[in-house]
Amino acid sequence: MNNIFSDSKDMSSQRSLLRALGWTDEEMQKPIVGIICAQSEIIPGHMHLNDIARAAAEGVIAAGGKPVIVPSIGVCDGIAMGHAGMKYSLPSREIIADSAEILIRAHAFQAAVFIGNCDKIIPGMLMAAARVNIPSIFVSGGPMLAGHVRGKKTSLSTMFEEVGAFNAGKIDEQTLKDFECGACPTCGSCSGMFTANSMNCLCEALGMALPGNGTIPAVYSARLALAKQAGSAVMNLLKKNICPRDIMTAAAFKNAETVDMAIGASTNSVLHLLAVANEAGLKDKVSIDIMNEISAKTPNLCRLAPAGEHYIEELNEAGGISAVMKELLDGGLLDGSVMTAGGKTLAEAVKNARVYDSDIIRPLSAPYSKTGGLVILKGNLAPEGSVVKKSAVDPAMYKHSGPAKCFDSEEDAMKAISSGKIVKGDVVVIRYEGPVGGPGMREMLTPTSAIVGAGLGADCALITDGRFSGATRGAAIGHVCPEAAAGGLIGLVHDGDIIDIDIENCLINLRVSEQEIEKRRKNFRPLVKKVDGYLARYRANVTSASEGAILKKP
Repeated sequence: MNNIFSDSKDMSSQRSLLRALGWTDEEMQKPIVGIICAQSEIIPGHMHLNDIARAAAEGVIAAGGKPVIVPSIGVCDGIAMGHAGMKYSLPSREIIADSAEILIRAHAFQAAVFIGNCDKIIPGMLMAAARVNIPSIFVSGGPMLAGHVRGKKTSLSTMFEEVGAFNAGKIDEQTLKDFECGACPTCGSCSGMFTANSMNCLCEALGMALPGNGTIPAVYSARLALAKQAGSAVMNLLKKNICPRDIMTAAAFKNAETVDMAIGASTNSVLHLLAVANEAGLKDKVSIDIMNEISAKTPNLCRLAPAGEHYIEELNEAGGISAVMKELLDGGLLDGSVMTAGGKTLAEAVKNARVYDSDIIRPLSAPYSKTGGLVILKGNLAPEGSVVKKSAVDPAMYKHSGPAKCFDSEEDAMKAISSGKIVKGDVVVIRYEGPVGGPGMREMLTPTSAIVGAGLGADCALITDGRFSGATRGAAIGHVCPEAAAGGLIGLVHDGDIIDIDIENCLINLRVSEQEIEKRRKNFRPLVKKVDGYLARYRANVTSASEGAILKKP
């Protein structure tokens, strides 16, 4: 398997540049494998990725390929949280996909190993893999170990909630400092079932990563071994000409959504699976409309932080995602015939998987709940849908009616929460934070954590056309579509209006007459926030969250 630069005299000029890189005659003849690595000194989940990239390169070399390591950008959502920087998080996904496409096609890579770890980086890379459709595999940097503070395991979600507790006067400054110093103890993606770990687990479920990708801790040597195996595996995919669209089929996405429900993944997984499916040419076969159908028949088998007291390292010890999938497969809930990046069918890949802790991975016969961890809610307030992580909601809030308190930005909502203006029963409405309205669809971890930290997690709901971090818990309903900036009803809600939430029946409604709604709509002018640069271009081209907040195609 030569590369396009190998022998032709017409490529002599290109080879001269490769020789400037120190390539030998032997290397000139080998397939070029791009290792797209998002290493960064600002993202804890990415600080060690050069080690993962070098290990993957060793695997490629051992299997007869020529690896080249190239970069990708990334945003740390935790660091971007709670200020204007979060506006850039979701939009970065599109740049990650575009830049990977450019690097792959401009340099004629024949295969690719994608190495990322956090939030938008993995879905952006998955989008690129589906788009360019050359043999590809994913290997993450692995999850962070849980923190230990005052004798208890903890994580970033706990940290944000402790800030809320401090602002509410429930803990002192020293306690807050103890959590600050102990919540995030190692490199890796944050230790709960947040967005980063959700997507790395779903890479396994989609078939685009080897077993262990989602759960082997970042600091384990097994992570380096996995990267070497991924490098070798991509060469096998190249030899067999197995490409991402051969793996990411409609059946594979259904598998991924089923696993999504079983593990109680981040609400952001809904956006990202829709976006990746679109790039894979499956827009008509993968939509939010089938997610409740899948949730209704998929038991929730895992309750990891923020929904429970377990962490990703414990899921790994309990058997990992392979064990979850084996349980679902044995129950007839997965299609075992789909191909995986390991060159095996899903059934073959998980054949020897076992559950070693039935509390962390519950059996189908004794799940945490009979239905999935995510639910799509619809009603007059969200006719195109909204999403809630049911597994992280106090059952007392499954059905709730309360008065709205409306805010046109995250900052305004935080001022109200921090000053004690939110009380039991309230439904906090944060609008103009959608893909267009934000723009950028910020995550509302800071206000949801402030609510929980103030002791209101079982008494208040929060509704937004923005997003939530995977670390969010409580009755947090996001992705309300249409968003306020697009004329959605959420923009017409007034303080004191009653909002009815029924998570069990997948409903969310504004209790206001149609006549009153029409009256309000006549005088309604959506708020337009001033932005420039990339955000202005993004706002002009982004679609609804119900479509995955993808960019319009020409």
